[in-house]
Formats: sequence, C-alpha cells, structure tokens
Amino acid sequence: MTRTLLSESEGYALLETYGIPVPRYALAATPEEAEAKATEIGFPLVAKIVSPQVVHKSDAGGVITGITSPEAAKKAFAAITANVRAAYPGAEIRGVILEAEQAQGLELIVGGKTDAAFGKVLTIGMGGTLVELLRDVAIRILPVDEDGILAMVRSLKGHPLIAGYRHAAPRDEAAFVRITGALVRMFLEHPEISEFDINPVILYGEGCCAVDARIYVDDAPEPTPEEGIDGPAPAGLLSGIRSVAVVGASQDPDKVGYAICRNMLPFAGDLYPVNPKSPTILGKTAYPSLTAIPGPVDAAVIAIPAHGVPAIVEEAGKKGIPLVVIISSGFRETGAAGKALEEQILASAKKYRLRVMGPNCLGFMVPSQGINTTFDTISPRPGSIAFISQSGAIITTIVDWSLPEEIGFSSVISVGNQLDLAFEDFIQGTAADPATNAIILYVEQIKNGRRFLEIVRRITATKPVIAIKSGSSAIGQKAASSHTGSLAGSFAVYQAAFQQAGIIPARSIREAFQAAELLASEGYPAGTRAVVISNAGGFAVLSSDYAERFGIRLVEFPQEIVQELDAVLPSNWSRANPIDMVGDSHPDRFAKTFDVMIRHQDLWDIAFVITVPTAISDPLRVANEIVRFSTHTKKMIVGCMIGGDSMKTPQHILKEAKIPNFPDLEDAFRTVGNICRYTCRDNGSSCGCAREGGPEEKNV
Repeated sequence: MTRTLLSESEGYALLETYGIPVPRYALAATPEEAEAKATEIGFPLVAKIVSPQVVHKSDAGGVITGITSPEAAKKAFAAITANVRAAYPGAEIRGVILEAEQAQGLELIVGGKTDAAFGKVLTIGMGGTLVELLRDVAIRILPVDEDGILAMVRSLKGHPLIAGYRHAAPRDEAAFVRITGALVRMFLEHPEISEFDINPVILYGEGCCAVDARIYVDDAPEPTPEEGIDGPAPAGLLSGIRSVAVVGASQDPDKVGYAICRNMLPFAGDLYPVNPKSPTILGKTAYPSLTAIPGPVDAAVIAIPAHGVPAIVEEAGKKGIPLVVIISSGFRETGAAGKALEEQILASAKKYRLRVMGPNCLGFMVPSQGINTTFDTISPRPGSIAFISQSGAIITTIVDWSLPEEIGFSSVISVGNQLDLAFEDFIQGTAADPATNAIILYVEQIKNGRRFLEIVRRITATKPVIAIKSGSSAIGQKAASSHTGSLAGSFAVYQAAFQQAGIIPARSIREAFQAAELLASEGYPAGTRAVVISNAGGFAVLSSDYAERFGIRLVEFPQEIVQELDAVLPSNWSRANPIDMVGDSHPDRFAKTFDVMIRHQDLWDIAFVITVPTAISDPLRVANEIVRFSTHTKKMIVGCMIGGDSMKTPQHILKEAKIPNFPDLEDAFRTVGNICRYTCRDNGSSCGCAREGGPEEKNV
C-alpha cells in the first residue's frame, strides 16, 4: 500500500469542488516563480513549505507571514527552504505555496482518519499552533449529520469563543457546521482518502476559510474487518446449555482438562469427559471422541494442543454441536502458523454453522447453573452483573476479589481471539438474559467496530454497559502523521465509539464495578437533579463541592418543601439542599425527611443519603429506613454510610437489599456523575435521561 500526501494546492482544489472556501493561492517551485506569482495573488501574503515530511510547518521555520512585496516573496522562498533543510535534512521539498493572508479569526481544526476497528472518524476542535497542547477536541465515528456536528461543536470547552465570549461578537457557527459537513461528504465519497487535516479553519463573524490542507490518499481500499459466521449468535447460546463435553479431559490434576472437569462437577446437566485413554474421569464416564457420546451436546470445551484443534472442530460440526469453546492457545497470537490453524477452524465452523468462542480464551461461567468451563480454581457467586473480558488473568483476579466483596455474576465470559464470537455477540446474549442487570467489559481490541456500534447502541437503551479500555498511553501515537492522527489516537477513538454506543467508560476496574452495582440495582437515573440528606455538616458541605465537580445538579427546594422539612427537623437545620439534619439526628428524623422526599419525588432524580456514626444515630435502624425509602420511590438512591466497624452491619443491610453503598463520598459523586455524563441529555430546565429503564423492579 502506497500512502501519498496531496500537495496543498491539490488539496485546495479538492476542497473547492465541495464548496469549501480556501484562500487565493499559487505554488512556486523557485524563488523567481514566487516573485512573479505573488503579484498575481495580491498582498499581504503567507508563504508555506510544501513537504510531506513536515507536519508542524511553523516549528520548522516553514511559514512566513506578512509578505507585502514581490521581493519579499522571493526572499521568503529562500528563507523557508533553508530553514526546512536545516530542520529536516532528508525532507522532500516540493516548493512553497503562496496564499492570500487571511484576516484574524477564531482558529479551529477539522480532521479525519481511518481507524483499524471503526473505519472513518471525524475530529473537530480548537485549532492553530497550540492544538496538541489544548487538546480540546470532539471525535465521532462516521457517518454524522449536521445535527451531530453541531452537538460536537457545542461540546468543546472553547465553544463560548464561538458563541461570543464576554463582549466579543459571536462567530458563524452555522458556516463551520456546513463546511464540516462538506468535509465529511468528501471523506466518505473518496475511499482513497485515509486521513485529512484542515488546521486552521478560520471562523469569522460571517463565513470561514479552510487554510493549510493536508490530505493523505492510499492506493489500497479501506480494509474490511474480518468476519466470523454471518448473523447473530443464537439466543440462549450460553444460558440454555444442558450438556457439555470436555475434550482433553484428564485424570492428572496438573492438566487443564482436569481442572475444567473438576469445575464442572456442580453442573446439573450432562458432563461428558472426552479422552481415548481413560474410561472414567472424576467419576464421570469418559468417551474416546465427540461422536462416541450417545446424546446431544450443547457445547464442546477444547483443551488440547493447538495443532489438534481443527480436527476436533470438524468432528463437533459433524456431531451437530452448536458451540465450541477453545481454551487452547497457540493460534494467531503466535504468528502465521497459528493464524493458519484459525482459518481451518473458521472454515469448519462456517461449513457446519457452529459458533466458536476463543481460541486462546479462559472459557465462561454461568454461576446460577453451576457452569464453569475455565481452569480457574474459584467459582463466583450468582448475581446480576455480566463480566466480559479479553484478559483471562483479569477474570481470575476479579472472581477472586468478588467473593469477599459479595459481588455476584450472571455470567463471566472470556472472548479470547474473537475468531467468530466477538464482544458484541456476548453483549447481545447477556443483555437478553433476565438475570443480567448490567454488563462490564474489559476491552483490548474490538475487531469489527461498525458491527459493535450497530448492535450495542440498541442494547444500552435498556441495559447498562460499562467498559474499561486498556491502552490509554501515548506510546502508540508517536508516529502520528498529522495533528488529527495525534489527537484521535486509538484510545480516543474507542472512547468516542463508547459514547456513541451509550457505553459508560470507566478508568479502573473498581470504578467499573461501582457503576455496575449501582445501575444493576437502581437503573438509569432520570436526570442529574439530586438531593443530599446528611447527619454530618462537613460531609454535606463536601457533597456540594463534589456535585459541582462531577456535574450533579443540587435542586433548589421550593418554599413548600422547606416548610414541610421545618416541621420535622430542628430549627438549626440547613434549610437548603444539601439537607444537614444536624449531628443529633436519630432514625425517626431520617424517616420523616425521607417521607417528605417521597411525597415530592417529581422534583429530584437522585438521592444521596449520608450517615456517619454518632452516639444516638443507630445506624442499623437508619439502614432499614434507607431500604424503606428506596422501595417507595423509583428514583436512584445512593447509600453513603461512612465509617468503620460500626457501619459494617448497616452496610450489609443495604447490600442485602441491593442498594449499593459508597464508603467514600467522592466515589459516590464521581460514579453517579460519570453515569449521567454518558447517559443523560440536557432537557431545558431539567435533565432527562437518554436511556430507558434498568432493572424491571428496584431492589429485587
């Protein structure tokens, strides 16, 4: 594949065909030509180097402004080429472009790149020479319409500069949206364009102008994502399993096949060890092959050396087994020979219409059915969170950590190499499971980004999905060929894709589980309007700070509510939101305050209940009152019972009622703020949630 940078004059010509305003310009190959063409364009002028190797022209001395005469244009040509040769000795210099100098305006950037997973991506932001320092950008997977572009523009931190900051006149936002839409059309209509970068687009009070166009073209078409078996995975592929065969089952405790068989012993269905050398394994009749098993098999777990796996998959197809789970490693992760094995497996899978999990995966667990096809020594408890991970080591760690934390799972799934079944297939399957109220992903790579977006955005409307994406470091962006390549690195594109799909990103595993537990219990909040109820003044003040920091809106109480609270609270209560009930608050005071909030729950979406231990607070009774509060409202209730040993039993009461508790107040507001940021939309005077529902019943 050959990657070519269009000259700036070629780029301008292409932009003009889409009605995008550009400066008057001419390309000069010699100082004398620069002198002649400068007069044709008119003054003042800007001269810029034309070189595919020079991304940051100003830094290389490749830009001279304020040229006011033909002689100055000639001197500028010589100075620019000398500067660039000194800064980039090996650079190819194609000439100097002379452009009519544009009046000062607000500098923005519009760029596009082709991402390996998601295809063509748009980036807009605050532009100019400081673009990579400011990093104020919005990213979206294409296509996008003008309404979507407008939303991107208004999400920028620098948007007030467009709208008219302080006494400055507003800029022509509509013109910027129009030319961005034209650039999107250009990008989509020209498959050979792999990347472009217009920096700056100068925006005025009326109109705008695209300056400094870098457009890269490739002679190869955009790569097509690898495909597994056509169509979605059958419903109930994992939850409907009644019989499992383990190929590679062993009587040797040091073998993976032994560990898998041992973990499957609690399974109430039929377990078929497959080993031609052993008549029985762990008290179960063993069979020499899959075809020797007398009854139907819903899933075959394969734990043998990689070279033998294709033959087993072929045999599974002949047997009519709908799912194979390949634990074995030694495939594409090892090189060309391993990739060839995968191709053989996929060919058999397509021939027999069976689905493949893995290879190089840990397997899966469905705790409520006693299914654990992994070789992990620990099985998790049943619960309402599905965990789907690309890392087997993270699964084993999370399962071990979950037991003392009393976190349960509806399913735990290792995707492995995603030869066939990919993240979106497992998300679709777990979302259809009534036992799943929230889904957590640990993602390293998504293979078919567009299919992922198409499927997952339908699911997140009713089922929360939280994702941790590895690879946020900048190491992989060192070779970026343009501003856009640097700003829209792979991690940033994934984050944009998650937002478009309605996925809530998390920065850590702890943050992901805090969000999942809250959403699995409470569902999506209807908005960001919050009340805070506290028996500790200091924490009430802190909650105000955290609410502002994380985008939670503390509602202002109307006089009616203040009067009702006056009747049940001491005279020195805060008489505002946050509600500081004062440190001598007993459970009855909590209960009466909750009753007021229940009567007026149309005014708020989220309630943070902060309790600290005091001599008369009786945290056990307060915990039970919080449970009562939760059952009498459909709003999000966030427990913040803060303290040490005296709070452990009350916290357990909340957990038993499926009300998450946050021992750290900042964590509570950060988690709720992150949920609202990615699921709520502005709705005039209040904030309405862009999603629908959550658990069908609260705390069930």
